[in-house]
Amino acid sequence: MKQKIILIALLTGLITTAEAQNRKPAKAATPRPNIVLIMVDDMGYSDLGAFGSEISTPNLDKLATEGIRLREFYNNSICAPTRASLLTGQYQHKAGVGYFDVNLGLPAYQGYLNRESLTVGEVLRSGGYSTLLSGKWHVGRDSLAWPKQRGFDRFYGILGGASDYFDTKPLPFGNSPYPVTLLKDNIRQYPKDNSYYFTDEIGNNAVSFLDEQQQNTPGKPFFLYVAFTAPHWPLQALPEDIAKYKGKYDAGWDALREKRLARQRELGILTQNQTVAGHDPEVPYWDKLTYDEKQFWKAKMEVYAAMVDRMDQNVGKILAKLKELKQDENTLIVFLSDNGAQGGFNSNNQLGRGLVRNEGPVGTAGSFDYQEQNWAYLSNTPLRQYKNNFHEGGFGTSFIAWYPKQIKGGSIVKGTGHLIDLAPTFYELAGISYPATYNGVKANPLAGKSLLPVLFGQTGEVDRGEPIFWERAGNRAVRKGKWKIVSTYPSFKWELFDLENDRGETRNLADAQPDIVNALSAEYARWADRTGVVDYDRIKPGNDAIPGQAAARGRNGN
Repeated sequence: MKQKIILIALLTGLITTAEAQNRKPAKAATPRPNIVLIMVDDMGYSDLGAFGSEISTPNLDKLATEGIRLREFYNNSICAPTRASLLTGQYQHKAGVGYFDVNLGLPAYQGYLNRESLTVGEVLRSGGYSTLLSGKWHVGRDSLAWPKQRGFDRFYGILGGASDYFDTKPLPFGNSPYPVTLLKDNIRQYPKDNSYYFTDEIGNNAVSFLDEQQQNTPGKPFFLYVAFTAPHWPLQALPEDIAKYKGKYDAGWDALREKRLARQRELGILTQNQTVAGHDPEVPYWDKLTYDEKQFWKAKMEVYAAMVDRMDQNVGKILAKLKELKQDENTLIVFLSDNGAQGGFNSNNQLGRGLVRNEGPVGTAGSFDYQEQNWAYLSNTPLRQYKNNFHEGGFGTSFIAWYPKQIKGGSIVKGTGHLIDLAPTFYELAGISYPATYNGVKANPLAGKSLLPVLFGQTGEVDRGEPIFWERAGNRAVRKGKWKIVSTYPSFKWELFDLENDRGETRNLADAQPDIVNALSAEYARWADRTGVVDYDRIKPGNDAIPGQAAARGRNGN
């Protein structure tokens, strides 16, 4: 009996061993990709080396050459409306930020994100992602609308539109000081004056959040949104960065613009058949300036370049941390700017801001200055106009996407993407279905299309099947195929441009093609009606402290 039991055990063992040998090993589940979204503030189309600049941006240039660049990608031309669309995948009015982060008394203009417009933080967190944000929020100052209350696990940064780079004192802005609220999660921060540089703090906190996330929840995918304030005013930079650009701008904006154009053609950013925006009549020729004027102007651009440089250095910190954590190969990185470089009056009281805190030379702590239109003309090369305008220089941004697993390095394509396309892109990549309801609230349907077919080389531009629309402070635009109509407040007359051949917007074809203007105008009216857009004159505030007000009256909304 004992021998029989032993024999049965041996036979059972042999069968089990044979089954184990024949059974294929279980395939390890593919980890879901991480997503890093990097946005800069008030940076022009050509201010990166990979888009033609002389500014040193090696880390972003690396992402560009190893990833994909889109020649055409659109934001909403000014801070808060851009962030509303970026964070929700909605047109800004549908999200509640149709004008700015101020309440103008209508749902589309309440000045903070409504609950029907789900943030990428809310959707990705509900789908199993860690959600991290370092930098600028600017879509709601009430505590119910703070990042932690709208889907982000961790937050470091400012609630409003800008801050000093060396302290949290109120900024000079219009007739009253502009408050600065700096938070770590939901706790107000009071750093000692001159104890930090804000761009570095944004980068440092982003890196710290990544470390914590990997230590506390290893294997969990993450979404990191890094919203730099650089190179937004005030122009302030670290001395060692400014020193790198001494003498770099002695040649002036005219000569440097020609160099950027040549570089853009060499890179393929500017195709050979494309037009270039003409000389801005409000920008003086460099060689007509006096010696003292040249010293004044070149100092500004030296600081501006230093700010972009330091931002890129912090992108380098984030890339190094991703590599250290062995997450770089499985991470999509997207980079863009919230609007074009800032134009407006070339005066010491641009947009109603007084220089009441100039306690030292431009660039130093306590100074308050801005790039201004002369240098913005260089930054937006080869495009026309500036921030807060719907010609291409106002809302055309450099765009980079990097994802070693899927994106072919070195490609440059047309793209024609918009902010509303980012949320659906992220959800498709993460394998998350956008919910019909969230916390009992019916969600607004997404307005955009996934960019993955473009990013992964399956097509050269987004196939959205309908136009892209814009409205802000009375400025309006529609883009459909190669055609674009645009009107600048207070005029209601449309201009028409063929952007396939004339992205410089040098030839207004409205009189020659009235049928196209009428058709696109009718589509705009239908979109405005369903999106909650109202006539700007009905809601126009009279507060010069709101960005764009003084300029809107004096210079058609720039």
